[in-house]
Amino acid sequence: MDFVHDQLYTGRKLRILTVVDTFSRFSPAIDPRYTYRGEDVVQTLEKVCKRVGYPRAIRVDQGSEFISRDLDLWAYQKGVTLDFSRPGKPTDNAFIESFNGKFRAECLNAHWFMSLDDAREKMESWRKDYNEVRPHSAIGNKPPISLVSGPVVSAAP
Repeated sequence: MDFVHDQLYTGRKLRILTVVDTFSRFSPAIDPRYTYRGEDVVQTLEKVCKRVGYPRAIRVDQGSEFISRDLDLWAYQKGVTLDFSRPGKPTDNAFIESFNGKFRAECLNAHWFMSLDDAREKMESWRKDYNEVRPHSAIGNKPPISLVSGPVVSAAP
């Protein structure tokens, strides 16, 4: 998981948490907010994990939200390993960087966001298309949802 930054048409900043499974390329969450703290990351992860299950590991960078006590405690309690990339090495988390590039080019750069709710709606629509319709060459030209085992409820976090 990682963060992407954008803004509303008014100039108000948005921080967007993006989460991608490196095996299936399935994105269980794109969650925009005005601000993010460690406890907000935990809240989003809990919503996601209730739908798709808890991962064995999550690769993150050294951002303050990811090195927070809240996320560390959550990961410990759930048996999730936090795999930190080396500082200044975005290639350590290449899957999310690639996803974020597509997300920026195809969603963020293609829309004006009038409000936080408008941003959530447009980003969720893009995420649903990315997961359920669009074929990915890295996984045999199938949509990511085809590699996800078990029921997945497509809903915003």
